[in-house]
Amino acid sequence: MPRIDDPLHDSEAGRAEATLDTTRIDDTRIAAVRALVAPAVLLEELPVTPAVEQVVETARADIARLLRGDDDRLLAVVGPCSIHDAHQALQYAQLLQQARAELDDALLLVMRVYFEKPRTTVGWKGFINDPRLDGSFRINEGLRRARELLLQIGAMGMAAGTEFLDLLSPQYFSDLIAWGAIGARTTESQSHRQLASGLSCPVGFKNGTDGGVQVAADAVVAAAAPHAFMGMTKMGVAAIFETRGNSDCHVILRGGRAPNYDAQAVDAACQVLQRCGLREQVMIDCSHANSAKQPRRQIEVADDIGARIAAGDRRIVGVMVESHLHEGRQDLRPGQALRDGVSITDACLGWPDTLPLLHDLARAVRARRAAAGAPG
Repeated sequence: MPRIDDPLHDSEAGRAEATLDTTRIDDTRIAAVRALVAPAVLLEELPVTPAVEQVVETARADIARLLRGDDDRLLAVVGPCSIHDAHQALQYAQLLQQARAELDDALLLVMRVYFEKPRTTVGWKGFINDPRLDGSFRINEGLRRARELLLQIGAMGMAAGTEFLDLLSPQYFSDLIAWGAIGARTTESQSHRQLASGLSCPVGFKNGTDGGVQVAADAVVAAAAPHAFMGMTKMGVAAIFETRGNSDCHVILRGGRAPNYDAQAVDAACQVLQRCGLREQVMIDCSHANSAKQPRRQIEVADDIGARIAAGDRRIVGVMVESHLHEGRQDLRPGQALRDGVSITDACLGWPDTLPLLHDLARAVRARRAAAGAPG
């Protein structure tokens, strides 16, 4: 009996002539396609409350004022390298919120709440991609749990910052983000610059992985301009977006082949920004290449930054610190229990060392303010 469906010679039933079978030339490396929840469904299920809306709106406005030079505080984005456990993230948020009561006059604190992790080769890609940490890739669940966590952090009164890596995921939670980052691997990406141009929050662009600042300065220029690009609406429908441009963008120094947090590196970065017609201001990432990925070296970096702030440097507008409940990192291994409050991506500073670091930075800001107000 002849086969109805011969994979080598497909034909319509009842017809002898061959027909074009596009399945042999399209999606040939796709193993499966699963339904993705529409952003609007998730936003209806987990709506923003008026209180959380106020937290996000106020934090965005304060950061924008700081970037314009109208607020002399230091923006401090502090928190785990990545979120892998929602309960531990909430514990950290409570500690940071408690510290905020003492530091708010000098530091504009934003919790680092990173759900997406860029990988050099392969590895765990973050809470959204694999929320169960087991390779099951429950992305719909990850999106829901990420939004729920952001709502809980916002309900505490704590503003959240995140890295925008995937181009579709912002539709699910960007309304809850006070500050965003574009990472070193994607700063040069046209798609991410276009995305930043339409985001409602201030955005920092990291220098390239080689340490080059020009690509980040170019990204700030590009993000400030209007763009038109393809994307997905809240209803989950493909559409063309036209943006107005984002004037609240800035450069983040995260090191490269060598650290770039010292005075000479800041001078060089500000010269690049000046040539581009941008404000001479930088945020400094105390981690990554600036600390050689050694978490305790973040203390040395912050001390160096603080000394220059206390001496009157206004060009350093922010810092980033990778910090968790406990110091260090651990590997994610099947069947092996994880230690509570320890990062599963980059090594972090523990909270007992983070709090004094923040207090030292706050003292530096107060010293700068006092010196600026002193009679000549």
